[in-house]
Amino acid sequence: MKKLVKLTNSMNQRNGLAGGGLNGHDFDEIVSLENLFLAWKEFKRGKTKKSDVRQFEFNLEDNLFELHSELISRIYHHSDYTSFYITDPKLRHIHKACIRDRVLHHAIFRVLYLIFDRSFIFDSYSCRLGKGTHRAVKQLKQFCQKASQNNSTNIFTLKCDVRKFFDSVDHDILFGIIKRKISDRETLWLLDSIISSYHATSGKGLPIGNVTSQLFANIYLNELDQFVKHNLKSRYYLRYCDDFVILGDRGRYLKETLSKIADFLNDKLKLSLHPNKISIRKYRQGIDFLGYIVRPYCVTLRTNTKRRILKKANAGNLSSYLGMMKHCDGEKIKKLLRGRLVI
Repeated sequence: MKKLVKLTNSMNQRNGLAGGGLNGHDFDEIVSLENLFLAWKEFKRGKTKKSDVRQFEFNLEDNLFELHSELISRIYHHSDYTSFYITDPKLRHIHKACIRDRVLHHAIFRVLYLIFDRSFIFDSYSCRLGKGTHRAVKQLKQFCQKASQNNSTNIFTLKCDVRKFFDSVDHDILFGIIKRKISDRETLWLLDSIISSYHATSGKGLPIGNVTSQLFANIYLNELDQFVKHNLKSRYYLRYCDDFVILGDRGRYLKETLSKIADFLNDKLKLSLHPNKISIRKYRQGIDFLGYIVRPYCVTLRTNTKRRILKKANAGNLSSYLGMMKHCDGEKIKKLLRGRLVI
C-alpha cells in the first residue's frame, strides 16, 4: 500500500501527464516514452539492489524503446509469470511478472488510476491515494459513533469477505465494466492483453502482485459499492479490498441486506461470500477489521496481530510496529516491546 501511495502522489505532483481524460488518447499517454520512463522511476524505487532490476537498468533505454516500439506496433505480448508463496500473515500465492511487464503495469496505472478513481465511492479504502487501512479503521470508528449516537443506542454490524476474490474475477465481466469508461480501441487491446495474461481457472483470475490488479479489483468491486450505496441505500458501508462492513440498528435488516448482497454478487459479478467469514453481531462485542478490534470506547489490536508483533519485533522493525500502534490503544504492548528491545 505504501508503494501505491508514493506512486499516486508522484502522479499528482508531476505535470507530465494529464492522466484523466476520456478523450481517445489514453493509449498514446500510456505508451509514450515519457510515461514509460516515469513509470520506470516509480517502479524501481526500493528495488535498485535486486539483480533483475539492475540488469534491466543496464540497458534501460534499449529496453524501454523496444517496449515502446512493440506497443505502438501492437505486437506486444505479456510474458509468463513466476509463481511463489509468501506469508503476510496468511499464505498467499503470488504471480510475479518480468521487469518490463511490471514497468508497463505502472505506466497503465499512471493513466487509468485518475480516470477510474473519481467514479469510486468515498468509503472504498484499498490501494487509493489518501486512503489505506488506518483511514478505513478510523472511518469505521466514526461511523459507529454516529450510528450509535455516541454509544447511547445499540447497533449491529455485518462483516463479510468475498470468497477467493482475486481468483474469481471474471475477465469478460471486468472487461465489460472497463468498456463503459474506455472507448479507445488500442487501450482496450492493451488492457485485454494484461487481463488475459493470467488465469486461475478458464476466463477468471487476477494475479496478486500486479499494480494493475489492485486497480482492476477496485473497478470490479465498485459495482458492489454502487449497489450497496444507491440500491440498498446503506448509509454506513465501507470496503477494503474484498472485506466490507455495514452498520444497522437491527440485526434483521442486516440479514436481509446480506441476502441481497449475496444475490447481487452471484448474479452480476459471479462472486460468492466466504461462508465462514460472515458475521452479524452487536457493536459492543467488537468489530474485527483489518487487524484491529473496534469497540465502543477503544480500538485495540487483534490478538493474533499482537502475538505476531511480539514474535517478530526487533530493533529494525520496531519503529514500524510502534507507528501501527499509534492508531489504537496499544500502551501495554508498547511497554512489552520497549522492555525487550533497547531503543
